[in-house]
Amino acid sequence: MRSNRWGLVPMVLAAAGPLLAQTPSPTPATRPMTFMDVMEMRGVGGGQLSADGGRVVYTVSIPHWKSGKAFTEIFVAEAATGAARQMTFTREKNETAPQWARDGRRFAFLSDREGSQQVYLMSVDGGEARKLTEAKDGVQAFAFSRDGKWLAFSAGKAEDRQLSLVDLASEDLTVAALPKHATPIRDFAFAEDGQRIFFTSPDGVDKDDLKRKEKKFDVRVADPEQPPVHVWSVDLKDKTEKRWTEGADFTVAAFQLSKDGRWASYRALPAARRVGDITHEEASLHLLDLGSGQGRLVLEKFAGFSAFSPDGQWLVYAAPERFERLRNEKLWVVPTTGGPGRNLMAGKDMSVSNASWSEDSRTLYFTEAVGADQHLFALSVASGAMTQLTKETGVINGGYNADAKAFLVSYSQPRKPLDLYVARPRTVGSAATWIKVSDANPQVARLSLGATETVRWKAKDGVEVEGLLIKPLDYEKGKRYPLIVQLHGGPAAADMNGFQGRYVTYPHIYAAAGYAVLQPNYRGSTNYGEAFARQIGGNFMRLSYGDIMSGVDHLIREGVADPDRLGMMGWSAGGHLSSWTLTQTDRFKAISTGAGAVNWISMYAESDVQSVREFYLGGRPYDAWDNFLKESALKYIKNAKTPTLIHVGEADQRVPKPQSDELYMALKKLGVPVEYLVYPGMPHGLTEPRYQLVKMVSEFNWFEKWIKGKKGWFEWKALLDTLPADAEAKPEGPSASAPSRRK
Repeated sequence: MRSNRWGLVPMVLAAAGPLLAQTPSPTPATRPMTFMDVMEMRGVGGGQLSADGGRVVYTVSIPHWKSGKAFTEIFVAEAATGAARQMTFTREKNETAPQWARDGRRFAFLSDREGSQQVYLMSVDGGEARKLTEAKDGVQAFAFSRDGKWLAFSAGKAEDRQLSLVDLASEDLTVAALPKHATPIRDFAFAEDGQRIFFTSPDGVDKDDLKRKEKKFDVRVADPEQPPVHVWSVDLKDKTEKRWTEGADFTVAAFQLSKDGRWASYRALPAARRVGDITHEEASLHLLDLGSGQGRLVLEKFAGFSAFSPDGQWLVYAAPERFERLRNEKLWVVPTTGGPGRNLMAGKDMSVSNASWSEDSRTLYFTEAVGADQHLFALSVASGAMTQLTKETGVINGGYNADAKAFLVSYSQPRKPLDLYVARPRTVGSAATWIKVSDANPQVARLSLGATETVRWKAKDGVEVEGLLIKPLDYEKGKRYPLIVQLHGGPAAADMNGFQGRYVTYPHIYAAAGYAVLQPNYRGSTNYGEAFARQIGGNFMRLSYGDIMSGVDHLIREGVADPDRLGMMGWSAGGHLSSWTLTQTDRFKAISTGAGAVNWISMYAESDVQSVREFYLGGRPYDAWDNFLKESALKYIKNAKTPTLIHVGEADQRVPKPQSDELYMALKKLGVPVEYLVYPGMPHGLTEPRYQLVKMVSEFNWFEKWIKGKKGWFEWKALLDTLPADAEAKPEGPSASAPSRRK
């Protein structure tokens, strides 16, 4: 292996064998985390319990340097023991969306192993997967009927996608197309009894629009008029269709069916053309009686999550008590047979956007973040009594599977990456009883990581602010260390006690190099109550900035941070605040700002979202011009003195490139040391692994140069010499050309 002064050491992952047995093994000597360790982290997803609760199927995303992508494979684990097997081995192909058949002995999945994406069926006993479909333009989605007789799938180009059935009872797994619907199929789902398939479809298709695109007339119309989308069903016996919703003034965004077969609910958006972002603030929730065909309005605005109880008597939904942005979302229940909604969380300063039902329809389970940790809660439908079920340090997600009578949760904590666990209702409160069913990153046990500590301080107005402090390796109390302030995005988000190994924030690289890292959950962050999140409305930059600087001062008073060796970095909202800090103080020796805004007036129309800006900045720019200007870093740019590194994705629509152009030009004209990296073809987040690596390495060395006084900054040869052997080929997809480096 090759290494250099950047500590870039290619990490060799152990090849996954057929069985991931949960057996103890000697832990080799630890070493510091490197950039390649970050790049080689695997991701677990797609977890699903079988109906009998006996097994879990999930996917693991595996980075592949040669292609510049990550590819997914499928694993199956025993819920009782955690013993896991890798079921697919298709290098440089994707096996995705696994779903259990009702018998729990087979599962289906999507794969592009033979070209276009098709459906495959596989036995848990192993062997070759059986290809079920031969759709010319690939399969978009599939679903099993609850009675286990059918598998339905949608296939074809988006403009003419249709449904077909696989007869799972036939020996040859016969495939038959359903009668063609007049317009393309969008989403679909089986009725509980397996006799009908419900689906959504637009009222029309503009054939001339399709034809002009085929003939390369690719002029784009801003906010084109779209036909409304509505709910239909098809009977599997006589193949007759039935329309369930109708109207030109709304379009169905999503729907779901109750298990008792009596009800459907759907989420609707206005069908009118609009300019700017479409948000859930405009969405309404409706309940549909499948017996009479009659519908009723449940929620006028802010419709998001909803779910039927297993007995069909209740519909739970999440909604705020007041229809305003960033108000807490509470869980409400409404009787399906009629009656008003009931707020189960009145008086609780929590915001819950999802939940799962117990099998007896009496309890709702949900996860909610409290400060830097996230826990599992239970909520009584009858009384509204709430119980916190877990109290672990870390981040718990997932929910309850009423069929399997078990929880499937993901869990991550500062020293352990995210993995999946099965927990039983009676013992869910004790993590020691959970069965770990995935082990995607065992190599982390060999890494030396900085200790993570939750710290709190008082802001200037007396409000308590919390954040995470990641200490340097071999930390000595009383010794001062250079400090990197890492700012989260959002701002409606928070840094939490999960494992951190991503290109946006990678504190353990800094800990290994002798830095302390502060991740402040400044005003505007979630997890600290409604007032804390909403308080920055109309005062975005100043209040958040004050909280951040109070945290820095706290660590200086505590003897942790060296006031003469400070650095700051952030992406998105963290980039906004990093650029703002540049114009408000010269206390920092270096700043790295990614995908940040500096001119809110121009940003308003450039971005793909406007409503969130209106809240944070007090309206639209033509109504709140002075405040938009007052909150823009560009207004104060003549104060800037700190050496600044700028990053942006060339195709970023959320915080478009012109914002970074404005900052770069201003700093160059003012003579402030600045470097500017533009990542070709990248959106708001960097998806190309090579670009992620460049971002981290360049950023780290920017701080090494300006904080520690090391010579040089960024050397392409040194970076290239550290790559794995199979990384030499040009990656597929977006341009692999180097980001621009301007001097």
